[in-house]
Amino acid sequence: MTEHPDAPAGKATKYARVERERRFLLRDVPEETPTRRVLIEDRYLRGTRLRLRRSTNLDDPDDVIYKLTQKVPAADGTPGLITNTYLSRAEYDTLAAIPADTIRKTRASIPPLGVDRFEGALRGLVLAEAEFDDEVSQTGFEPPVEVVVEVTADPRFTGGALARMTAAGLAELLRGFAIRR
Repeated sequence: MTEHPDAPAGKATKYARVERERRFLLRDVPEETPTRRVLIEDRYLRGTRLRLRRSTNLDDPDDVIYKLTQKVPAADGTPGLITNTYLSRAEYDTLAAIPADTIRKTRASIPPLGVDRFEGALRGLVLAEAEFDDEVSQTGFEPPVEVVVEVTADPRFTGGALARMTAAGLAELLRGFAIRR
């Protein structure tokens, strides 16, 4: 069982839950029509395992969700524990003043995947993720044919690592998978 290494005795999983997800590198966004699209702006707070997120529904710009997330990876580098705290706009604005590395991406919900197309220095990167309620579903999931490679356990594809990546670094990384930006 994954436990939070900084939690007091007996509270290692009290507030956090096991994050069951698999992540995949794609060459492009699948052609299917998404059921929902959101603009995600992530701020990876430097020196922490914390991510501040603003998620804006592209069909209804007044529909914005703010949250603070802590991700504690499992010992093997795969997703481990996740804790989410939903915030008010004022709380988000206060925390947004903390130095951070940032990512902007559009997430298209194309069940069973959330497909992210990145902007800025990460332009050309397309990742997909699937979330699961149990280990059996997670293990038995068959990725779609569009998948180039699974990157769930590849630390180069974590949000924090990507937020610090340059355009040149991304181009070099993708070349290793025969993807040209």
